[in-house]
Amino acid sequence: MEVCLLAGRLMLQNGAETYRVEDTITRLAQNYGMKAAQVFVTPTAIILSLFEKGRTMDYTKIVRIVDRSTDLHVVVLVNDLSRKVASESLSLDTARKELKKIEKTPEAYPAWVQTLAAILVSGCFALMFQGNWRDFMPAMIAGGAGYVVFLVIKRYISVRFFSELLAAFVIGLVAKLAITSGMGSQLDKIIIGAVMPLVPGVLITNAVRDLMAGHLVSGISLGAEAMLTAFAIGTGIAFVIVTL
Repeated sequence: MEVCLLAGRLMLQNGAETYRVEDTITRLAQNYGMKAAQVFVTPTAIILSLFEKGRTMDYTKIVRIVDRSTDLHVVVLVNDLSRKVASESLSLDTARKELKKIEKTPEAYPAWVQTLAAILVSGCFALMFQGNWRDFMPAMIAGGAGYVVFLVIKRYISVRFFSELLAAFVIGLVAKLAITSGMGSQLDKIIIGAVMPLVPGVLITNAVRDLMAGHLVSGISLGAEAMLTAFAIGTGIAFVIVTL
């Protein structure tokens, strides 16, 4: 029970689709001799019931998922461990220790690398959305500043909405200043490029995938979260455009 739920929690916290989490938990339970496993996964909780071979009683447990982010490297590590359990017959204790190691794995990319990537991506998206080279540098500055604000605010405020709102506000403010100073030429292209690192691409993809697979609860939940993120970004940008 502990190994299955730990594996599922690590995957769900780091951006895995709910169907993948359910499949991994079911396979782990079967490989460790459970007669049957019933698992229900939502973006915020995992409910697992195990039925042991040779016994009539079952064990049920629920785990809440509070913090979620995107680190597909962790998802890959848990998937690899699940395959090793099936092919190499790892003991429960070994699997648990490996999962604990994965849990303590630092982020694949530190904050400064994420910020640098956001800076480069923002400039390139501004060009891709038909901006010109005068908009390239302002988009990089706005995107980098907004992403730094997002990372800093997220550490102190647990509600993601506010960190995204403030980050979008900073992006809009920097873009507006760039146009006012003559550094940039197209406000819309600068803003569009700079907000792209904040766009919830994984959430939208997983929401569509879950809805197509019939996982209606998780699909609607992820879709609502993605729309809330989009609303936060739009609100922050709109506030700058309307008031300045």
